[in-house]
Amino acid sequence: MSAGPLTNDATVLEEVVAMITDVVGEDYAIDLDIDMETSFQEDLELESIEFVTLAEKLMETYGEKVDFTGWIASMDVDEIIAMTVGQLVDFITKCQSESGEE
Repeated sequence: MSAGPLTNDATVLEEVVAMITDVVGEDYAIDLDIDMETSFQEDLELESIEFVTLAEKLMETYGEKVDFTGWIASMDVDEIIAMTVGQLVDFITKCQSESGEE
């Protein structure tokens, strides 16, 4: 799914929500209203293996310009636990604009 030359938070949010839905399963995600405020730990209850799967999907979608694994590695445990979908969307958008994909 290509967002074209202009990638904004809404487009990235759609892509991330689709990836999360794929990772956790549609049956589970159907009861969730995933938005920028959704937390990975408290709201989605993502397990570590699901984070790995999400990282793989991010790599498939965005390539090396979005280093999710490196970004997560730079956080402490409390930051990871508190991480929201919005923070991930902002990170992806920032990486894309830094790579000249505005």
